[in-house]
Amino acid sequence: AVATALIQVAYMGLVGSFPFNSFLSGVLSCIGTAVLAVCLRIQVNKDNKEFKDLPPERAFADFVLCNLVLHLVIMNFLG
Repeated sequence: AVATALIQVAYMGLVGSFPFNSFLSGVLSCIGTAVLAVCLRIQVNKDNKEFKDLPPERAFADFVLCNLVLHLVIMNFLG
């Protein structure tokens, strides 16, 4: 996801950023999804003592809900 965001930034640098809100939506979607995936991996990791009481199903449900909210906000930003 981060590599896709970097490709989008490079493309914007080469071609231009005429629909700037589309560019921002794409980059924020990539970065936001990567951050949520990292958070899910941290919560599901059995070696992590901080989230020992959190069941993996709850962590996955949080990931899905946050991903849904993220993409609804991004779709709203597109107009």
